[in-house]
Amino acid sequence: MTSDELKQLEDDLWKSADTLRTNSDLKASEYSTPVLGLIFLKFADNRYRRYEKAILAEYTKLKGARREKKISEIAVEKSGFYLPDNARYDYLLKLPEKEDSAKAIKAAMKDIEKYKSELARVLPQDEYFGLTRTDKSIPKQLLKNFADMPEDANGDVFGQIYEYFLGNFAMAEGQGGGEFFTPRSVVRLMVEIIEAHRGKVYDPACGSGGMFVQSAQFIERHRHELAKGDDGDIYVYGQEKTLATVKLAKMNLAVNGLRGEIRQANTYYEDPYGSFGAFDYVFANPPFNVDDVSLSTVEKDRRFNTYGLPRNKSKVKKSDQGKETVPNANCLRINLIATSLKPKGRAAFVMANSASDARHSEADIRKTLIEQNLISGKLPVENLDIYFPPSMQEEMNSEA
Repeated sequence: MTSDELKQLEDDLWKSADTLRTNSDLKASEYSTPVLGLIFLKFADNRYRRYEKAILAEYTKLKGARREKKISEIAVEKSGFYLPDNARYDYLLKLPEKEDSAKAIKAAMKDIEKYKSELARVLPQDEYFGLTRTDKSIPKQLLKNFADMPEDANGDVFGQIYEYFLGNFAMAEGQGGGEFFTPRSVVRLMVEIIEAHRGKVYDPACGSGGMFVQSAQFIERHRHELAKGDDGDIYVYGQEKTLATVKLAKMNLAVNGLRGEIRQANTYYEDPYGSFGAFDYVFANPPFNVDDVSLSTVEKDRRFNTYGLPRNKSKVKKSDQGKETVPNANCLRINLIATSLKPKGRAAFVMANSASDARHSEADIRKTLIEQNLISGKLPVENLDIYFPPSMQEEMNSEA
């Protein structure tokens, strides 16, 4: 499939899906998860179809033998999924109009999770009933829309369609959509600068997992340039505060065939991966200007205090109930990114441009980071700044 054909397919699929939404009373936030779930389902069915003959052949060969395996075990080993008959896309698509499509889709998702532990409690289920609030035919219409995806479409195509829909839903939701999606152009710029090609990749505010997907795509674009013996193998680690966003990211990893973990965690209070000095690469587009983090929570945590803590110059506010809070958590996030790297690690992150001229304790933190040769520079992107490490400065200058 050419890039022009893919773009046309993306546009056509979005237009048909969005038309159904505009004719309902659903908000983009209510509509996005079940729609993305169906894209995932079509991907899983396409992938399963490619391995189906081999799965059945091995099952028949081993049946009755000492090494006999369940067909579900063989399917997961070969394709990554086991899809019982009721979870096949064509089965759902051809259900009689009188059948409850929402109920059937829920059952399909539940059965896929049953045989894929990484997706347990991840795939949308009850959300499909919400689609029928004003029009019971919407789930069936969406199934028909996504049936147009080519049966030979691979994971890359589905990954790009999934990301395209994520971006459009983020725009439809306005400012709130930015919580789970960073524009692909910004992510690709960061990935091209850092060149993550092997090792452990971390995003402490991973949203829908776009940084990870772009990292994998970078490896594929540059695989011919990798050194001998470098297999371009990465393992990703992400965390997000919101469960719904964690689920989006896990589906995104599955669609793109990425190995890794996504956990629900609040960065300021939880450290699920033992992040200090643990990662080869860190990418992040964290929430900006958070001002309600309790100082007592972070002041003894080396993830946040190694290069200094932002402190209030004024008295404690009544609204803080007598507890001192960090005046602005931007520097906490920068500290976290810096301390999460191995000695030769690389990071790129997006930050509000106010972080580069904040005064008092935040200026002291910036000075410490620069004096210790941890931050080399930044690239302005509209009202944002992208920071990168000293190891990238010479490369960027030589390519300028």
